[in-house]
Amino acid sequence: MSARRGLSGFWTGHLGPILAVCVAIVALWYAGAVWMNADLQRSAFDNAGQKSWTTGELVAGTLAQERPRLPAPHQVAQELWKTVVDTAPSSKRSLVYHAGVTLSATLLGFLFGAGLGVGLAVLIVHVRSLERSLMPWIIASQTIPIIALAPMIVIILNQLDVTGIVPKAAIAAYLSFFPVTVGMVKGLRSPDPLQLDLLRTYSASQAQTFWSLRLPASVPFLFASLKVGVAASLVGTVVAELTQSADGGFGARLLAGSYYGQTIQIWAAIFAAAFCACALIAAVALADRVVARRMGYAR
Repeated sequence: MSARRGLSGFWTGHLGPILAVCVAIVALWYAGAVWMNADLQRSAFDNAGQKSWTTGELVAGTLAQERPRLPAPHQVAQELWKTVVDTAPSSKRSLVYHAGVTLSATLLGFLFGAGLGVGLAVLIVHVRSLERSLMPWIIASQTIPIIALAPMIVIILNQLDVTGIVPKAAIAAYLSFFPVTVGMVKGLRSPDPLQLDLLRTYSASQAQTFWSLRLPASVPFLFASLKVGVAASLVGTVVAELTQSADGGFGARLLAGSYYGQTIQIWAAIFAAAFCACALIAAVALADRVVARRMGYAR
């Protein structure tokens, strides 16, 4: 009896609302596809010499176009199946291949950006003058549109004979270091002043205070910022691939789709990138749970 109540509670409290939202989104998506593709389908009927058609024929036609303005959900799903399952992973037509290219640069940039963010946060917290001199520049760095900055970084690094994964990783690091820096600064300053005063009465050094109090207190803030940072890293990598499309990746796939008007290919690449972002965030969340249990508290 309790198991049934638990299952019912999960359905009504978690899964039910999620499915309801998903169904609503899919319904609106289909309606938008019919509305946006209707003019193209009417033109197709006219070009084929078909002077009259039923509403059902019009709707069916809008959902089966090769190059629609807005592809239907089932068309995107079919493209994902074709490019993920039916195509060899080593082929450049496979989204698995492009996912590997994008994720390799994303993870490298994320690791570098997270390390840089943590290091800057430690310096800002322990050196008061850096907060007034360095923090404004860190904030100002994020006001530059990444779509304008990415080509500059790629060109400059190419002039220095730095090619391949490194320019894309640099852009990913540029987007990921900021949330980590801000989150860690907040976390390192989160301990209660009474706790800091207690350590001072014990004549604890800054290093001892950092390792025994500040760092453990900053862990929840760190993982929250890492979730934002890893998603930002993937966005930065995709933007960089738009200017460095020869190496492949989701950005190259988007660029090729826009060149040839393959909207279904574009949407499939967008969804594949979104799935990869969700997987990265889930991996960070799993690490968060493991660390939380090791530290003696669960979230």
